[in-house]
Amino acid sequence: MTAFSILDLCPIVEGGTISDALSSTRLMARQAEDAGFTRFWLAEHHGMKGIASAATSLVIAEAGHATSTIRIGSGGIMLPNHSPLVIAEQFGTLEALFPGRVDLGLGRAPGTDMNTARALRRNLETGANSFPDDIVELQHWLGEPDDRMLIAVPGAGSHVPLWILGSSIYSAHLAAALGLPYAFASHFAPDMLLEALDIYRSKFTPSAQLDSPYVMAATMGVMADTDTEANYLFTTLQQTFVNMRRNARGKMPRPIDSMDDYWNEMEKIAVEHTLRYAVVGSPDTAKTKMHDFIQATKADEIMISMPIHSIDARLKSVKLFGDMRDAL
Repeated sequence: MTAFSILDLCPIVEGGTISDALSSTRLMARQAEDAGFTRFWLAEHHGMKGIASAATSLVIAEAGHATSTIRIGSGGIMLPNHSPLVIAEQFGTLEALFPGRVDLGLGRAPGTDMNTARALRRNLETGANSFPDDIVELQHWLGEPDDRMLIAVPGAGSHVPLWILGSSIYSAHLAAALGLPYAFASHFAPDMLLEALDIYRSKFTPSAQLDSPYVMAATMGVMADTDTEANYLFTTLQQTFVNMRRNARGKMPRPIDSMDDYWNEMEKIAVEHTLRYAVVGSPDTAKTKMHDFIQATKADEIMISMPIHSIDARLKSVKLFGDMRDAL
């Protein structure tokens, strides 16, 4: 059976507050556990009015306290924003709080605009280029302590499993070379998906963490009782991507009856291309789409992001996707 997991952005919705967003994430984590999902991950973003997961490790801890068995982690931490030692301490702390449940997914993008990246004290000249070295350093801090004076406490000896996140063939080569599991961001960057997975699988080198390739592919997902309702709920994400193209980012918008008067033809083409792997519809429709996506990617695991304005509809979608996994 293909594993299903959830990527949550802790969305701040129109009409809602940051506190509401954090409360909804706790509810989402609990529902994901009840529905039999494998992981519940949160992503690092900064300076975005519609996302409340900037202090990612803190929000992961909230998800951990709300649950008892589901794996929790990052999808991902943008490592060039941080010292590897600090991330080792943060995730070593999470592992101590939630033993055997923590994943550390790593990306090399800033997770924000360049001005905010500078405010994060990120070295824009070398940060992304040092990503492979930073991963190796992070592995050192999370590994068994040696007789050096520097040590990550918490962190040393925790062996928190690392994942490489990416949306290009660069990340595929890196994950293969390091022998780490690979998660591809096909929910918003679909173009290189199949090529990257081929590269990763063909060039994979076993490591202490992983004997053979392990692929996670991501998709946007919206399920409801009917296609009409699911498509209505999905307009929230469609609006969000149009707004990003217009540089008019804000809180997660409420759904609308039709996108026809919202986007122009070029925006429609671009957004539909970006979201072409999205699984949206009633149980029967969504099951067919998900089956096709799994067949195309041969993924070991599917990570689903559910950009739905209403928390009640979001929780219902989680349950429906859990039912679908059992059916598949």
